[in-house]
Amino acid sequence: MAGRLTYALRHARLVERFNDIYSQERLNAQTLLRSYTDDLEMVQRIIYTAVVESFYAAKKAFRQFKMRVRKTLTLSYTGPEPLEDTVMDYIIRQEDLYDVQSSVSEVIRALNISPKISLPGVDFIIISSLIRELCRIAFSMQTLDPPLDVSFGTDGELFSEYKHRRSYDSDFTAPLVAYHVWPALMEEDSVIVKGEAVTKRGALVGF
Repeated sequence: MAGRLTYALRHARLVERFNDIYSQERLNAQTLLRSYTDDLEMVQRIIYTAVVESFYAAKKAFRQFKMRVRKTLTLSYTGPEPLEDTVMDYIIRQEDLYDVQSSVSEVIRALNISPKISLPGVDFIIISSLIRELCRIAFSMQTLDPPLDVSFGTDGELFSEYKHRRSYDSDFTAPLVAYHVWPALMEEDSVIVKGEAVTKRGALVGF
């Protein structure tokens, strides 16, 4: 029972933190980026891409970290619990060993070469604090069973009331997503927290 309660508490705290990042760090990054451009759409595209890339980088780092832990423990493990349980317990207790800066650098590189976003003369290291928090929470979410992840959306896709809410400046009768502002938080096929998208008439498919 204690283990289940601990899991439930960790799950709830991570979901709450994800919401906090949306309402706090996201807006801070948006304000910072807006000091370089008046193009709100581009700013929101940059932040959305940063979220998706942060989760991708953190998930990759988690897999590599887990492999190293498993390899090390396999050499001498004789405990009664399944090895995988012991590996995961170790990772949960030693999350501070996660090299988050490496993931942050990877995300910044991905943003700087992305063909879908552009902010001439600006290095996306300026939003590294947002990226760091996203990587940390994404890494922690991989220790849940099942893990939590963000949805991946494409411009021009059919708007889903199940996954997203419309931004205030959307055309509320438009059926297609012009672009995404924030991804949904998913637990396998279930939406834990809705994302945000802008819908417009005449949204182009396959941006």
